[in-house]
Amino acid sequence: MELTRRDAIIAAFAGGGVTAFATFGQTEGLLQSRNETTELGDAEMRTLVATAEVIYPSAISGIETFVENYISALPPSQQGLVASVTDELRSHTRNVRGRDFPNLSIGERNSVLRTMGVDRVGSDAYGTLPERVRYYVVNQLLYGVYTSPTGSRLVGIQNPVGHPGGYESYQNHPENPQSDAD
Repeated sequence: MELTRRDAIIAAFAGGGVTAFATFGQTEGLLQSRNETTELGDAEMRTLVATAEVIYPSAISGIETFVENYISALPPSQQGLVASVTDELRSHTRNVRGRDFPNLSIGERNSVLRTMGVDRVGSDAYGTLPERVRYYVVNQLLYGVYTSPTGSRLVGIQNPVGHPGGYESYQNHPENPQSDAD
């Protein structure tokens, strides 16, 4: 299944332009208190794409375009927080692997994330690096893909937020998308 620019825009604006990971007005204060960057550069975007290649299902294609469009459509304060944590992930990877995160193979990237414990920790905007990577990078990317029409179909959601399905989809069981009358 190929993710499209349309999928990215629908996912970014499914919640009124604000993702489920905004911290109820506290993101600006967090951003200022850490004196963090507010812009996503090429290095941060490449790291986000590299992370998505690890965490997205293998049936998905068009990851780079989707991630770039989805992340670019987020509010600036959210982009800044994602950029800051992405920079920390890149720094950590250089310290433990001697190379930048996107320059590792998919298996090595997966290993870095698992060694950090990103797959086991809870997500916390104010927590340790693995908790922040889970919150701002992994969960943000997963939220994007599974609220898009294409991504949600992978997990059997016929009508993701902001994507109407119509009367027929409400009459049929999810395992039987075609009505008996057809």
